[in-house]
Amino acid sequence: MDAVASLSCGDQRSRNRLIEADNVAALSILAEELREQVRCIYIDPPYNTAERWTHFDDRLDHDDWLAGVESSIRALWPCLADDGSLWMSIDDGGMHYLKVLADQIVGRSAFVTTIVWEHRTTRENRRTFSNNHEYILVYAKDPERFRATRNRVAATPEMLSRYKNPDRDPRGPWQSVSANVQAGHATASQFYELVAPNGRRHVPPKGRCWVYTRERIEERIANGEVWFGRGGNGVPRLKRFLRDSQLGATPETLWTADVAGTTMAAKRHLLSMFPDEEVFDTPKPEELIARILTIASNPGDLILDAYLGSGTTAAVAHKMSRRWVGIEKGPHAVTHCAERLRRVVEGEPGGISELLGWRGGGGFTFLRESRPERVAA
Repeated sequence: MDAVASLSCGDQRSRNRLIEADNVAALSILAEELREQVRCIYIDPPYNTAERWTHFDDRLDHDDWLAGVESSIRALWPCLADDGSLWMSIDDGGMHYLKVLADQIVGRSAFVTTIVWEHRTTRENRRTFSNNHEYILVYAKDPERFRATRNRVAATPEMLSRYKNPDRDPRGPWQSVSANVQAGHATASQFYELVAPNGRRHVPPKGRCWVYTRERIEERIANGEVWFGRGGNGVPRLKRFLRDSQLGATPETLWTADVAGTTMAAKRHLLSMFPDEEVFDTPKPEELIARILTIASNPGDLILDAYLGSGTTAAVAHKMSRRWVGIEKGPHAVTHCAERLRRVVEGEPGGISELLGWRGGGGFTFLRESRPERVAA
């Protein structure tokens, strides 16, 4: 592939690459370099909706569509690191076919979950049902390793509200958690009568035991780490301090528009950048991709999108300090992706920029498939 200096931008030492090429052809060239190096792959392939969109024709024969997606998945899967994951957007019409296809290619054991994304909040009255959601299928090279290394999402205001400080503990806000657990795997040292500081005696409920031995719970009582209620007569509960908590929530599989954005908001974002261009009809919002990359990667990790479309994945990865490779074969690789990413390098303020305090930086190299020189007749 040849670098195009006029379409490249900024500091290129990070080796971020925007590639104008067929994705399978490009991946075959990069196969050895990318093998087991990519932490997160996101793809948004055509959904084969039998419609003609502004920038692509989505009217393939069903078998041809399946064959094209199969070739892409087969080329992408070897690129994943041991703790890497593959995320694939799809709609209701294609989800079940894509799930079966991916299971056949990478194995059912690699499947992690299906995410439901509320991609629109307005009602569609022209159809039998107002379809307000899409899906994201998640697969992992090693699901257990992915589970151990994936990140949590930000703590919600409701989670933070659980931490209070009714006893004015100098260690700050805390929440109480149960001091007893199910007794199925308990030892004899976890069954005893617990005496509170005011002399009240407590025993665990039937079928349960204390989480700690008598010596350990007395130590925590002495340290002010057990709560017996405001009057001291309540059931003992353990204090968990905010300062010691690794705040964050286990990702859920229902992503509402308020946390992951909408297609319409994403289109408005594109129109703000390209007011005189025909923008993509159904772009993905930066908030959606940011949520994926937050869960599936860390700063410095390599991100790959082989159906780059309007450039959202590369733009978000860049703003979030990830390295990235984006592949797109249409002319919008130049008109939309390269131009959008140039603006990102220069500090483009839309999407997630304000949330991250993005002010610009970095760069990328634009590459395209080598084209043989014409021989004069």
